[in-house]
Amino acid sequence: MSVLAALTDALRSGAVEVVDLTTPLQESTPILELPAPFANTSRFRLEELSRYDDRGPAWYWNDIHTGEHTGTHLDAPNHWVTGRDGLDVSQVPMATLVAPAVVIDKTADVAADPDFLLELSHLEAWQAEHGPLPEGGWLLYRTGWEAYGATQEEFMNADEAGPHTPGVSAECARWIAQSSPLTGFGVETVGTDAGGAGAFDPPFSCHHFLMGANKWGLTSLRNLGRLPTRGAVLLVSPLPIVGGSGSPTRALALIEH
Repeated sequence: MSVLAALTDALRSGAVEVVDLTTPLQESTPILELPAPFANTSRFRLEELSRYDDRGPAWYWNDIHTGEHTGTHLDAPNHWVTGRDGLDVSQVPMATLVAPAVVIDKTADVAADPDFLLELSHLEAWQAEHGPLPEGGWLLYRTGWEAYGATQEEFMNADEAGPHTPGVSAECARWIAQSSPLTGFGVETVGTDAGGAGAFDPPFSCHHFLMGANKWGLTSLRNLGRLPTRGAVLLVSPLPIVGGSGSPTRALALIEH
């Protein structure tokens, strides 16, 4: 039996399960909100063109209005100034879109401290227990933050000091970008950086280092708790927007039972 035939048989039998990691797109989907004078992305919305009426008697369809970085989305290297000469979202390698994925789970730490940062020591301890990070693969960072995705206010968790959401330390971000074998980094939060990362050195270190190393970010993921620590295959399906800095994305994982 061929490899693909074995896979389709496993999908039909349930031996391989497809897990949807995507946040549904609707007007209430949380987005990143930047302070003035910075420009902000559009919220997702549908504009009805016809619905079985005189505008189109037999069909229903819409225009969609959204930003590249709305909902579950892929960050391309050219999204950040450090990667300004890097790949756009239409140029993402196929080996990045379908690749092995591992999960590091810090939900308990984030429950105790919403500003929790993943440190290099955490990744070293994870590798000592679970083995090396996958060559050309993805690290998915489970924080439990998907539980706050119902409203903009809960998801951003902001006060007068700014947002309080988990992320990655500058040292850890540098290592992931420059020293790890990974091709990308995925999170449950609105962006790959912590809420307080504007005060890091350099600011927004995960974007700074990841994009500068021609690597990829994936945000607003859900259902990471259904994935094994290692052994999943991630499938990422962005729109191939020529010149685009990112795209809303359907993210799926294959897991074996």
